[in-house]
Amino acid sequence: MPTIQRITPCLWFDDQAEPAVAFYTAIFANSRVILVSRYGEAGHDIHGKSAGSVLTVEFELDGQKFTALNGGPTFQFNEAISLQVNCETQAEVDYYWDKLSAGGDERAQQCGWLKDKYGVSWQVVPRVLVEMLTDPDYQKSERAMTAMLQMKKIDIEALKRAYAG
Repeated sequence: MPTIQRITPCLWFDDQAEPAVAFYTAIFANSRVILVSRYGEAGHDIHGKSAGSVLTVEFELDGQKFTALNGGPTFQFNEAISLQVNCETQAEVDYYWDKLSAGGDERAQQCGWLKDKYGVSWQVVPRVLVEMLTDPDYQKSERAMTAMLQMKKIDIEALKRAYAG
């Protein structure tokens, strides 16, 4: 019997769930659309959506399940929640940063954070940054933090130089 993922993030879009999911699944390996549900006639007076239009898209990004909901313009994404992409190499950082930030809000880019063209906030984080920031040597971790605060996309080599002093 398959294991059920207990917690599944749900992303609320106005009416862009389907193109957003296509965008995300094209970026991440091991990703797919699982199921698409559609609005019916029931509740039209409440939600105002046309029968047959997309209600939800259940999908996976790198094996992690998500739901995208076309819920209307009532709610907007903000930076209070973000999706974190953990990376091992600069090539991975560059790939995810470039793909996710394409068409997004450049003003919302700082310290490895970005906002994509659908308004979703992402953190593209190299694993080594976490190691540096949690180093018990206060001077090293402080130098890494200072360097990171000056970056938009994280530059691993620049972090390493700052960390080393």
